[in-house]
Amino acid sequence: MTTAHDRQPARPAEGPPLVAGLLLAAGGGRRLGGRPKALLPHRGRPLVEHAVSVLRAGGCTVVHVVLGAAAGAVRERAELPGCVLVENPDWEEGMGSSLRVGLASLAADPRGVDAALVSLVDQPGIGADAVARVRAAYGGRDALVAASYGGGRGHPVLFGADRWAGIAGTARGDRGARDYLAAHRAAVTLVECADVAEPYDIDTEADLARLEG
Repeated sequence: MTTAHDRQPARPAEGPPLVAGLLLAAGGGRRLGGRPKALLPHRGRPLVEHAVSVLRAGGCTVVHVVLGAAAGAVRERAELPGCVLVENPDWEEGMGSSLRVGLASLAADPRGVDAALVSLVDQPGIGADAVARVRAAYGGRDALVAASYGGGRGHPVLFGADRWAGIAGTARGDRGARDYLAAHRAAVTLVECADVAEPYDIDTEADLARLEG
């Protein structure tokens, strides 16, 4: 059966590769009292705005954002001009469902996306330098790249378009692409980012202290 991942628009062969940012921002903040992570305040604005600005500053001119919890409120309160916003109705199933929705959205983008650079809305310690490093490691539409922190794999990650169908097929629960990356470990290029980023998550009340203002 033909899927959205098999119908990607062709990009002009002479143009530079298009690495799009894919921000997963659907989480409901269960351990934060049900406060959607996209709307957590950071530097005076919703956290989702900061995450999008990081992707753009790192070189991603095209950005797709997957929303879920309180998607309507995020659309109303957050300023995300130029972003493609897509809603995941099954966001409570975990990150895997949001990754599938996001990859399908990128596959349908008429600009012809060659790779997805995936980041998480609740990791404000990962900035534009890490995004730029991972993006620079793109080596083709079969690329698999991940930021590394002291040898451990983390975000952001980059998936060439030829990998999307396989990743979507294994993305379940909160594991995202973890199983696919483990199965293709030898193909993954690791890019050390510990000197420019901190890969902590905003998951609990205690973590909120890491947000600014």
